[in-house]
Amino acid sequence: MDDVPDLGRIVESTYAKRIFGTEDITPLKTLELGFHLLGLSNGPTLAFKDIALQLLGHLFEKVLQQKNLTLNILGATSGDTGSAAEHALRGKRGIQVFMLSPHGRMSPFQRAQMYALQDPNLHNLAVERRLRRLPGPGQAGQRRPRLQGEAPHRRGDSINWARVAAQVVYYFKGYFAATKENNEEVAFAVPSGNFGNIYAGMCSRHGFTHTKIDSGKQRERRARRVLPHWPLPRAKERAGNLQPVDGHLEGVELRALRLRPRRPRRCARSGPLPPARRQGEFDLPHSNSEFVSGRSTHADRLRTIRQIFDKFGVMIDPHTADGVKVGLEHREPGLPWCASRPRSPSSSRRRCARRSAASRGGPSGFENLEKLPQRFTVMEPDAAAVKRYIEQHGAT
Repeated sequence: MDDVPDLGRIVESTYAKRIFGTEDITPLKTLELGFHLLGLSNGPTLAFKDIALQLLGHLFEKVLQQKNLTLNILGATSGDTGSAAEHALRGKRGIQVFMLSPHGRMSPFQRAQMYALQDPNLHNLAVERRLRRLPGPGQAGQRRPRLQGEAPHRRGDSINWARVAAQVVYYFKGYFAATKENNEEVAFAVPSGNFGNIYAGMCSRHGFTHTKIDSGKQRERRARRVLPHWPLPRAKERAGNLQPVDGHLEGVELRALRLRPRRPRRCARSGPLPPARRQGEFDLPHSNSEFVSGRSTHADRLRTIRQIFDKFGVMIDPHTADGVKVGLEHREPGLPWCASRPRSPSSSRRRCARRSAASRGGPSGFENLEKLPQRFTVMEPDAAAVKRYIEQHGAT
């Protein structure tokens, strides 16, 4: 984008109270001394993915206007990312969105978040069974042959660098909100499925490292308006964002990770970390102090939800519970830590309601969402049929 002032205006209009419900965007809630929740679920779909995708939607629209181009966006979702992407791209000029979702396999609330949107540039394609032969969104711009006369395709998933860059900011927000002095350290507990959220945290840590090593001095803390945040942990057979961290790390299933953004006392070595690879898993060297990981079962997260509510009167969602459970296991005495709260418990209210009397009714502002008319097209799991639909309805 050539016009830097335009970028500033886009950022200001994106991270606003009218979109995120609070001027703080990603508020930090202190439960007890040294234990905080970093709220990332104040966006229109109650998930942390709103933080980056809301910005990405405005950036796409602005660049397309400048270059007089149109864009087709092809996505696939189990419910969470798709709704965030559609809310970010709804009504955007020059953009057509085609979102694949599993027919009848999302919760009523998830379906309503997507299907109740009436914007003509959104196309919800409910696939009756698994669509095996159509490349996923992460492959759409690489391996899929271009459609006849089609507009360019772009990815909006967590591999997109613009999303990662937007997410980096809320790690700094959490750090500055949880500390008073520059010599303090903070740990982050992050439930992660595709490694995107925690990869952004890793980038924020190394940003600090580069600044200190390059300049030899620590800059003064500045009070500034902080931008936002947001995604959700799903068990992944292949975590897409492991590859940017190290091109050799593949085939990893992650439920929860903790990131410790430590200011190093010595220069970190350069070059990739050599993982010891095994089928379905990997090892990081013992000298790597950035990550620790842990496992959280369904019983663990239900127990953690109950414990946090009983002790602090705060309801958390199952994903946050994963991070809290692992964070508590690895908590170091005297080291403040933030548990990432990537989604609202309201979006999982049926699950939480079974375990807590605190969950009553639907989320505020969404009470009648599931009663609204819904727009979607049911399709057979045929890649050729999907391509024909895009050719007929896509931007050119």
